[in-house]
Amino acid sequence: MPKGANQKLKLYYLSQIMIKKTDDEHFLTMPEILKNLEEYGIKADRKSIYDDFEALRTMGLDVIMEQEGRNYYYHVGAKQFEMAELKLLVDAVQSSKFITAKKSSELISKITNLVSEYEAGQLKRQVEVQGRIKTMNESIYYTVDEIHNAIMNNRQITFEYLTWNLKKEMVPRRDRVYEESPWALTWDDENYYLIAYDSEEEKIKHFRVDKIRDLIITEKKREGRKTFEAIDMASYINMNFGMFGKKEGVPVNLRFRNDMVGIVIDRFGKEIPIRESEEEGWSDTRVTVMISGQFFGWIFAMSGLVRITGPEDVLENFKTECRKQLEG
Repeated sequence: MPKGANQKLKLYYLSQIMIKKTDDEHFLTMPEILKNLEEYGIKADRKSIYDDFEALRTMGLDVIMEQEGRNYYYHVGAKQFEMAELKLLVDAVQSSKFITAKKSSELISKITNLVSEYEAGQLKRQVEVQGRIKTMNESIYYTVDEIHNAIMNNRQITFEYLTWNLKKEMVPRRDRVYEESPWALTWDDENYYLIAYDSEEEKIKHFRVDKIRDLIITEKKREGRKTFEAIDMASYINMNFGMFGKKEGVPVNLRFRNDMVGIVIDRFGKEIPIRESEEEGWSDTRVTVMISGQFFGWIFAMSGLVRITGPEDVLENFKTECRKQLEG
């Protein structure tokens, strides 16, 4: 049989046809398989397909033949991932605020390519997560990779570190770059954090990776090894990073000192309203939160730099909880 221009890709196209068009509930007959190959410009006969199926099985693709009466039907059985596993991956991608909306769409599209076109519909799930703020830094994936490279190669890094201003813009925190020795990356509250040693200040620092920009790996070797060898990293992370709930609930008025704007936006999202307060150097906002000990704990941890101003019942509730702590 003369070979067409795409003949060398026959095995690949055959695997894609079987993966995309068959599963445990959907089958193809041999004539249908040959017709699908012809759409790719590939002509084949039955015997060659049987041989190709054996090759695909050797490569790990579970091609199954089932007989019903005088007819034979073919489909792919067990795949690399089970549907339940893929659904879990899709849910994790879609609900994670670390992954941008654009990247979420790209990753889910790639995941759906692992299943048949019939199963793909089950993966187009809309996961609703209350209070979820998606990151806006598309370069974070490459930043994480560069930090890993720096750690692996024992090199220092330089970068700009961004913060929010009152115009809801991300701007450099200072007018010079940070020069740090990266020692670890940790994941907390759905954010990546860089744990690094600052030689100038001789202490460990934490940086939100999605706020890092223009990272460069330098030729300088890392410093701070003795500091990190003296601590148990797992215990250190547990002591310094904490999670708390983010469920929606009651509208609450907050007043914060202007230099706390970044913390407030990080917690509640860029879409919150911000207006100048009657107190000089302070601003007001209104957010929707789940009234809980975790929320009050967050307010208390702000040391008076973020305050509840209303409604009155929420403010009284907070005061009551504070009195309980003092009395306890």
